[in-house]
Amino acid sequence: MKPISDIADARLVKALAHPLRIQIMGVLERQDASPKEISGELGVPIANVSYHMRQLKSLGLVRIVKRTQRRGAIEHHYRADKKPQISDSTWDQIPELVKQAMAGAALDQTMRQVKAGAEMGGFDRPEAHLSRTHVILDEKGWADLAVIYRKLLEEIDKVSAQSAKRLEKTDHEGTATATSVLMLFEGVGAGADVPHEGAKKAGATRTRRSAARR
Repeated sequence: MKPISDIADARLVKALAHPLRIQIMGVLERQDASPKEISGELGVPIANVSYHMRQLKSLGLVRIVKRTQRRGAIEHHYRADKKPQISDSTWDQIPELVKQAMAGAALDQTMRQVKAGAEMGGFDRPEAHLSRTHVILDEKGWADLAVIYRKLLEEIDKVSAQSAKRLEKTDHEGTATATSVLMLFEGVGAGADVPHEGAKKAGATRTRRSAARR
C-alpha cells in the first residue's frame, strides 16, 4: 500500500479514527516499542495491538527499527515514522461521529499521560506550565488565535529538532522527556455551566489549556 504523503489523505483520517491506533501512536512518539511492550503498557491483548501495528505500518505511519530474537521468535520494535497531522479543511469535512471518536481517544490518552506525569513530579521544574484561559472571541478572533496555536506548534517542533541534534553530539546525555499539550476548543465560560451574557453576545466562548511536564 502506498504510504500516506498528504495530510488530507482519507486513509489518515480512517487510521486515526480508531482509539487504539491513537494510543499506539502516542506510545511510539515517546519511545520505540514492540507490540508486546505496547500490549503491556496499554493493557490490551497483543493480538489486537499487532493487528493495528500492521495497519499503521502499511500506511507508512510507523516503521520497524529493530528485530530481537526471543525464544525462537523475532520481536519487532517500531517507531512512529512521522507525526500525523490533519489540515483544517480536511477536519471540517470529517463526520461528527469520527471527530468525536478521534478527540475522545486523544483526550483519554492525554489525561492518562498528564496524570502519570504529575504523580512522578513532572510539574516540579520551575519552567513547567499549566494554565487554563477563558476568552471571548468573535470569528476573526477565533481565526487569529488558531494561527497563533499553529505557529506555536511549529516552534515546538523546531525546538525539539534542535534538541535532538545537540543530544546526538553528547550521546543523549541529559535527555529529558517533555509533553506539551495544546488545546483550543469551544466551551463554556469560566466557573459556569453555560456561557455568560457577554459570551452569548459575542457568539461563542473559547477555552485554551496548555501544559508541559518533564
